[in-house]
Amino acid sequence: MLALVALLVAVGWRTRRWRLLWVPVCVLVGGVAALAAWFYVDDQGLASDPAPPLLWVCVAATGGALAVAVLGWRSARWWRRGVSAVAVPLALLGTGIVLNQWVGYYPTAQAAWNALTAGPLPQQTDLSALAGLRGTEVKVGRIVPVRIPDAGSHFPHRTEYVYLPPAWFAGATPPRLPSVMMIGGEFNTPADWVRSGQIMPIVDKYAAAANGQAPILVFVDSSGSFNNDTECVNGPRGDAADHLTRDVPAYVTSRFGASSDPANWAVIGWSMGGTCAIDLTVTHPELFHTFVDIAGDLGPASGDKEQTIRRLYGGDAAQWDAFDPLTVIARHGPYTEIAGLFDDLTPLHPQRPGLNTRPVDEGAVGMGGHDGVYDTGEVGAAEKLCDAGRAAGIDCTIHTTKGGHTWQFASAAFASSFPWVAARVGLPAPPPA
Repeated sequence: MLALVALLVAVGWRTRRWRLLWVPVCVLVGGVAALAAWFYVDDQGLASDPAPPLLWVCVAATGGALAVAVLGWRSARWWRRGVSAVAVPLALLGTGIVLNQWVGYYPTAQAAWNALTAGPLPQQTDLSALAGLRGTEVKVGRIVPVRIPDAGSHFPHRTEYVYLPPAWFAGATPPRLPSVMMIGGEFNTPADWVRSGQIMPIVDKYAAAANGQAPILVFVDSSGSFNNDTECVNGPRGDAADHLTRDVPAYVTSRFGASSDPANWAVIGWSMGGTCAIDLTVTHPELFHTFVDIAGDLGPASGDKEQTIRRLYGGDAAQWDAFDPLTVIARHGPYTEIAGLFDDLTPLHPQRPGLNTRPVDEGAVGMGGHDGVYDTGEVGAAEKLCDAGRAAGIDCTIHTTKGGHTWQFASAAFASSFPWVAARVGLPAPPPA
């Protein structure tokens, strides 16, 4: 609202030439900016949910405000120039706010500020402080930033994080705890599950009920930078798959004493990370036996198939087959002891998405099913993958919950699936509350 008011003041009445010539030009510039943004999002396949119309209005306002500031600078008085200059960042801020409301990336202003300033995560401590905590009574787990060597992949990744539950600190040496690899969405940082997903209260509550026991959580970097969409495959954008399968498990096992048994390893992913979760599991059943695919796609994608082969694999069609889950499952043959959960979403209404989660229980595995209401297309992908998995011996189920493609949905899906994952990787179920 402030941006629109500032823009109207910046436009003003001025001269007849300004009103008949330059104002229409500014409107045209705004419309072109909105159309270009819409085309880019659609061409790149960046979103599962349709963007709210207000987003394109804000993009148009930003382009229009910039045009007004540039084209109307000479004819404006000093105070109108000041308003013109202010209208641009206001419109840009409005665009960012609507974009954030759409994807739920930053749930609070504090989370956004912490990410902007690279502030510490909740319960974060340094690796050097872990030795001093050994054998002490640690009531809540700790998160440590780590620089995982990339000798197995040469993948240029950012700082990653490892959550260690209270049970890890008990005794003279670390117990052989299970591990869960946590992967975020297409635009991501390794800390997104903690900052945007805000899952640590869920994990802490589980650990408190389980006498301090919980899986080691590894918040990995699957992209190398915020906007590098690797889809967790090897290709021109980096050998992300090698990093996640060679570097990470070896480091967590050696540095933190985690179990190396694939039965004690799981992958949980959201959006692009959901696609990664099933892809990593079916391509590397010798490493992972459990996955949770939260609103993932049918397979690694960066546009249509032709665009994906060009963008992700440098034109090598054989690489598509090597990382396409349906192809991999068909070629692999029967799997043993592999189980997965698909948590998909259906908006309550195409224009008014909401959130209504349904809990997951271990007994539901293998049952399958969905709500049969309006969806964005992800449910169809889950059904195809689950059908193919069942035919190859993978025990899987689909849970469909109502909501938008946001971090809030991902957090709710994590909360409902985490007890099942913990049981799958070998931890005893906590007593009922």
